[in-house]
Amino acid sequence: MYQLRLCLLLFISTIVSLQAQQPKNHTSSEIYEAVQKLNFLGSVLYIAAHPDDENTRLISYMSNEVKARTAYLSLTRGDGGQNLIGPEIRELLGVIRTQELLAARRTDGGEQRFTRANDFGYSKHPDETLEIWNKDDVLADVVWAIRTFKPDVIINRFDHRRAGETHGHHTASAMLSMEAFDIVNDASKYSSQLELTETWQPKRLFYNTSWWRYGSQKEFDKLDKSNMLTFDVGKYYTSKGKSNNEIAALASSQHLSQGFGRLSERGSQNEYIEFLKGESLNNSDNIFEGIDTSWNRVSGGKAIGNILKSVETNFNFRNPSAHLPQLLEAYKLLQTIKDKHWRTVKTKELKTIIEACAGLYLEVSANTPSAAPSSDVKLNMEVLNRSTANINLASYNLSTLPTGISKNMPLASNQKLNFEDHISIPNKSKYTTPYWLNNKSTLGMYNVKNQNLIGLPETPRAVFVDFNLLIEGTPITITKPVVYRYSKPDKGELYRPFEIIPIVSASLSHKVYIFENDGQKDIEVTVKAGKDAITGFVQMAYPDGWQVFPQKQKIEIGNKGDIQKVMFTVIPPKNQSEGSITPMVNIDGKFYTDEIIEIDYAHIPFQTVLMPSESKVVRLDIKIQGNSIGYIEGAGDVVPESLRQIGYDVTIIKPEQITPENLDDFDAIVMGIRAYNIVEDLQFKQRFLLDYVKDGGNLIIQYNTSRGIKVDNLAPYDLQLSRDRVTDENALVRILEPNHPILNFPNKIGIQDFEGWVQERGLYFPDKWSTEFTPLLASNDKGENSKEGALLVAKYGKGNYIYTGLSFFREFPAGVPGAYRLFANLLSAGKQESNTLKN
Repeated sequence: MYQLRLCLLLFISTIVSLQAQQPKNHTSSEIYEAVQKLNFLGSVLYIAAHPDDENTRLISYMSNEVKARTAYLSLTRGDGGQNLIGPEIRELLGVIRTQELLAARRTDGGEQRFTRANDFGYSKHPDETLEIWNKDDVLADVVWAIRTFKPDVIINRFDHRRAGETHGHHTASAMLSMEAFDIVNDASKYSSQLELTETWQPKRLFYNTSWWRYGSQKEFDKLDKSNMLTFDVGKYYTSKGKSNNEIAALASSQHLSQGFGRLSERGSQNEYIEFLKGESLNNSDNIFEGIDTSWNRVSGGKAIGNILKSVETNFNFRNPSAHLPQLLEAYKLLQTIKDKHWRTVKTKELKTIIEACAGLYLEVSANTPSAAPSSDVKLNMEVLNRSTANINLASYNLSTLPTGISKNMPLASNQKLNFEDHISIPNKSKYTTPYWLNNKSTLGMYNVKNQNLIGLPETPRAVFVDFNLLIEGTPITITKPVVYRYSKPDKGELYRPFEIIPIVSASLSHKVYIFENDGQKDIEVTVKAGKDAITGFVQMAYPDGWQVFPQKQKIEIGNKGDIQKVMFTVIPPKNQSEGSITPMVNIDGKFYTDEIIEIDYAHIPFQTVLMPSESKVVRLDIKIQGNSIGYIEGAGDVVPESLRQIGYDVTIIKPEQITPENLDDFDAIVMGIRAYNIVEDLQFKQRFLLDYVKDGGNLIIQYNTSRGIKVDNLAPYDLQLSRDRVTDENALVRILEPNHPILNFPNKIGIQDFEGWVQERGLYFPDKWSTEFTPLLASNDKGENSKEGALLVAKYGKGNYIYTGLSFFREFPAGVPGAYRLFANLLSAGKQESNTLKN
């Protein structure tokens, strides 16, 4: 059932993604709605902490019903969460969730903004959050977002008065919004921003509240709501054939990496916002009360408004091009108004409407999806006027050239023009990669130097074409990014962004290499050419005490896109040690040390991420018992790969393969993270897993969330999951049963094994269990009670049932030695007795 539902959601999301990448074709209804929004000069900024925090119902309502320019400011990109659709975590997960947010905004009609805050994981108090984030920098970014977006109204998703009661990021987002509201109009605050923008004062600040804030609908119904506004967000849009809450469901369903695919909703549904600051309302449900949202708002706007209101009132759905003379007259007037903000915003909207009314099709497709600096690229341009308007292509400008190319070509009705051009990618071109990953970040902040980039969802495209047109004699420039258009027999026409990549990149097979003894290992380096005729050599950077042979490996790659693999022998030191290795490719005296990571999911555009090619090497003092491990995958992690690193033979077991016959031969079976939350078939297979334990097997359950468990009996005995977690990765770990075999065989586990952990100790610990379970470890965050559910062990029949909420899925990719040693002991449970009997 889960797989079917996911497939349906991926199908829907694929359509959204493909439409997002190919040129947008607007229907008459969409053009009409765009004209309506063009005639509304008001804006709303919704503020929260993460992707999926946003209330898509309210964003869609403000955008599609009120017609306000609406944006979501997510303070983070969701880098610290879990990934339900693949193995990407941290920075790469942030890239995925950024694109999911953009897909959501394309669906609900909003815009998307960010700050430089790095989602470092769950936080229990805003004080901790703001210390790790660097409060002043994130506040500066919130102020920057308000000054540049210029919202009339701000709506907080979370309550600033709930410090310590919920996720610290959530409360911090509201606290920062409250503070920013008071200082954003003060020129002495973050004054350097005013070289690029100006001060601004929003009119009102609200909090988007609901019954969940008060524990139940019953308690919420008792509240005095005189300080709240109510919106029925179940509005049905006949032009769309969907209700507002259906659109909202489609928008939130773009967050597939978080498992947010959901059923659509219809019918009346209320949303509430509580007034917090600013000018109070006079018994009105209009959040824009007292704000002129017509064209009269700007000096010189009245004449523009008169023209555009006439277009809206008398809109010709059969032939929108009939309005081109009026739209062009409004366009010319718009260029003369002094209000730079509204001139910029409304010019962009109006140009899109003019392009749509004229039925203009403008596309620039490269003959390759990527190219390196100094490479030549062939471009195919398609220009088509699908109206009867008098349109002339005067010239076009390539972003890579200093001067334009004159064309002076009339665009006859529905007569396609195709012409080719060639560009050379400049030597100093910046590579295509998320801008916030260009510099080394801290735990809490991304390092972005360019103020103009701060807050943008994506890196602006470096290669584009300006089409300089005369439409009914009015000069208008329309800009199109270069794309890569191609087809596949089983999918049809497809689009990818055009990317600039290095002339060569290098990658290692694994992000962590574990040396379980002082024996050498061969490590493979894959070198990929970004252009033809690559010649050079590869060498390795490695830590002191380690040895690498040979010193250099020659590479010769004839064709762009081809790869060459070379092998280096790495010899670890005798004693435990850790460090990093980096392949360094020397081409004509210049070293290249980055790898290209491609992220390709159906529901988001193809992503290219350039990151340092670096892997951790760990000489580990570890012993293992047993060999054959069965792994039942959950939400996606690299645990199987990590176990292979230390010498285990790991077999992936599909749900349909969970039978008594298939389980018998494994020394241990490991459940992937959140397996019991997402694998529907486990409700039918759990009995086989418990029988496997009863007959002498060793079953290790990694963490699951406390909600949505697919089985009635997670364990053979009573076991209750909670939301308990220890978020401080340095929190003291207390060993409760120092003599327990799991903490002594085959590795002696001590406090030192919990040093160097990352992001957290663990999450969703059980808080109640039967006496058959033995808790082995205890830990807690500062000021909290001891949490003893991190690692529970129970004998069941002849075997061992182990439940752990420890974050092995984060520690393994980080190469944390103690995590490997402890997990080896979990896999070896019961082997000590077997060894004793053999002896």
